[in-house]
Amino acid sequence: MSLCPCGSGQEFAACCERVLKDFTLAKTAEQLMRARYTAHVKVDIDFVQNTTHPDHRADYDEKTARDWAEKSEWLGLEIVSAKGADADDKGEVEFIARYKINGAKQSHHERASFEKKDGHWYFSDGEMVKNQPVTSQKVGRNDPCTCGSGKKYKKCCG
Repeated sequence: MSLCPCGSGQEFAACCERVLKDFTLAKTAEQLMRARYTAHVKVDIDFVQNTTHPDHRADYDEKTARDWAEKSEWLGLEIVSAKGADADDKGEVEFIARYKINGAKQSHHERASFEKKDGHWYFSDGEMVKNQPVTSQKVGRNDPCTCGSGKKYKKCCG
């Protein structure tokens, strides 16, 4: 069994793989966001570009996106909040993508906007979320890892 990189806990074949093959299968903004993260993990940059709203593709830098995806070790995706159900025309997904680049752990915290065009979800814009004040929360060794990988803390980031 191969778990999906998006952290859903589902098998890749039953989760993002089907959306990567046909993005029109994404019924919610969150499903498309998870597939876009997985596309970075799999270095499927064409998928990322094709699921960017046509009105916003002019600013898309395929070379930079490919370089980032290839050079990163992807550690997990955490969905902070999500709006945008099948019946909606607009959605928003706040997420944190964790990765390592040049041996240093990084995180990309964004509030992404999604729009439907011709009945299909597209990423339209993103806004970086500013760092919040640090609060201390003790994580037990056997608790789920805070990076969203689905693994126990001791086996992941602990």
